[in-house]
Amino acid sequence: MDEKTRIKKDIAMFEENIKKTKTQKNQKKIIKLANQYFEDSKYYLEKKDFFTAFGCINYAHGLLDAILKF
Repeated sequence: MDEKTRIKKDIAMFEENIKKTKTQKNQKKIIKLANQYFEDSKYYLEKKDFFTAFGCINYAHGLLDAILKF
């Protein structure tokens, strides 16, 4: 799988996982930060900066994982 395809897959996965945080009212700041990294990932993907796009989407997933696991 090439970089662009992998990033698009991770972006789609984030879009599904963010729906699971709707009940996490006390974590608004972290969810907002995760969404900012998500948007940054899409921006860098458009610019073909795959390295930065991949890093951003991984940060976004990490923040969501922390919320959903605790």
